[in-house]
Amino acid sequence: MTVTPASLHALVENELAGICDARVVQHIRSLLVAPKAVLRLWNYGEDDEAYPCWSVLDHVRSSTGIAYCEHGFGPGRPWGLVGLAGFADQSLGMDSGWFSTFTDAFFESTAATDLPIWRVFKQGSGPYPGVALTREADWDSTWEKVYALRASDPDGRYHCAHDIQIRSGEA
Repeated sequence: MTVTPASLHALVENELAGICDARVVQHIRSLLVAPKAVLRLWNYGEDDEAYPCWSVLDHVRSSTGIAYCEHGFGPGRPWGLVGLAGFADQSLGMDSGWFSTFTDAFFESTAATDLPIWRVFKQGSGPYPGVALTREADWDSTWEKVYALRASDPDGRYHCAHDIQIRSGEA
C-alpha cells in the first residue's frame, strides 16, 4: 500500500470503530496526531540503514508514541511503540514493540496506563486473561494488588489486564 496521511487515518479509524469502550476511544483520539513521516534507524541492518515511519499517536508525558512502518518489522507488524522525536533514540527499536494492529500497540503502550481500565486476573487452566478478581482501577493500584496476591499466594498466577471488548472487521 502507498502510505499517505489519509490512508493511515482510515486504518486507525477502522480500528477505533471496533473498540467497545468510549473512554478508550476518547483517550486515543486525544493523543492522535496528524500522520508525519519520520526517518528511523533500523538497528538490525547495515550501518545507518533507516526507514520512513509515520507517527500517528504521541504520548508526551512518557515521551513515547505509536508509529506505522511497512519496513523493518512490517508489513506483518507495522504498528510500533517508539520514542518521540527529540526525546529518545530515533530507531525502530526491538521486535517486541511492534504489533499487527494499532489497537494491540495502544494497549501495550504507556498511553493505555492513563486509563482506569485495569483489573487483577487470576489465571487458571482456562483462557487468558482468566478470572477477574477486581473492578476496574488505575494501573498502579492494580499492580499493587497483583504483587500482594503473588506474595500471599506464590503458587497462584495473577496479572494485570483489561477486558475491553474489541470487534474485528469494522468498516
